[in-house]
Amino acid sequence: MLDHWEELAYFDISPTYSVVYHRFLEMDLSSYPAIRGQLEGPVSFGMKILDENDKPLIFNDQVRGMLMDFMARRAQAQLTHLKTRHPGAFMFIDEPGLQFVFSSMSGYTDRMAAEDMDRFFSQIDRPRGIHLCGNPDWQFLLNRYLDILSMDIYTNAEIFRCYGKDIKRFLDRGGVLAWGVVPTGFEAFDQESQDHLIAVLEGVWQTLAEAGISLEQILAQSLLGPATCCLINPDREKTVAKAYSWVKALSRQLREKYALT
Repeated sequence: MLDHWEELAYFDISPTYSVVYHRFLEMDLSSYPAIRGQLEGPVSFGMKILDENDKPLIFNDQVRGMLMDFMARRAQAQLTHLKTRHPGAFMFIDEPGLQFVFSSMSGYTDRMAAEDMDRFFSQIDRPRGIHLCGNPDWQFLLNRYLDILSMDIYTNAEIFRCYGKDIKRFLDRGGVLAWGVVPTGFEAFDQESQDHLIAVLEGVWQTLAEAGISLEQILAQSLLGPATCCLINPDREKTVAKAYSWVKALSRQLREKYALT
């Protein structure tokens, strides 16, 4: 690996490991305002991959720094490739493992995670963001070097709305919030309505407005998305496809309601 460190393309995903990724890159993407790549983050990866002593790499002080650099190289390789296909390309780093950092039993402290994540993101071109379906310490994430924070607001609305001051600082420095409001799980989706999902969003926005964040700023620095990455359902891809169609429908409704261009 070190022999190829300066060969960025070496770290990209090969067709052997993702046929869909390469098929996506062959498509005509010019009509989209932006395209997004996604890669598992170093903390989540480091919690799953074991060293020679069956110890997760994230706890190996001799290896952890190289892990951050290696995963950053992989993310940068994907982003660079995506930017050859669309100038509006950006990356989400999928970090479900971050919700376990703040457990008293994790052994991997938030201070260690902060240093590691800052080292990781410093090596990736902007715009860059984190996608997280779980419920971490939101203050921790809102204070990292992120451009976009994508979260499952459908599940975590009541908790996330409590971080008004941190959210305001994040927005004031130009951050974008991607509100994951449409559930992709079969049972949850089947019980929902678009009107209720809009009410969930607007309820959070109202709380943030009371914390001093103008609705205009929230709307200007927001994206909509699915709540989770769930792709396993009894009906296979059908619920996920419906969820994405709802994301578009909600976007249209909110744009019309708030006269957004």
